[in-house]
Amino acid sequence: MRGENLGELEELVLLTVGSLYPEAYAPVIKKELAEKMDRKVVMSSIHTVLTRLENKQFVCSRFGDSTPERGGKRKRLFEVTPEGFKALESLKSKRDALWGNMLQLMPNLQ
Repeated sequence: MRGENLGELEELVLLTVGSLYPEAYAPVIKKELAEKMDRKVVMSSIHTVLTRLENKQFVCSRFGDSTPERGGKRKRLFEVTPEGFKALESLKSKRDALWGNMLQLMPNLQ
């Protein structure tokens, strides 16, 4: 792993790519974020984040077959890499530790 941190939107997009496998492509990622996270993100931001994640080697992409409903245009499908999964796992572990500390110090929040 390259040791690069994940921003909030990067984390959400990476989690969404993993949850949509094998049909994770930009328009579906955008729709999923709107529905599941109540997060409206413009398509250019999705593409920017996917490019950053690919540069960090947290996702890889391939082109699917062309379809008539897309006017013969092929989908660019994304998949979480082992490095991406490790980054998500590490971030979750760190968040869980912080939550555990907070709940231990502030038991009235439970």
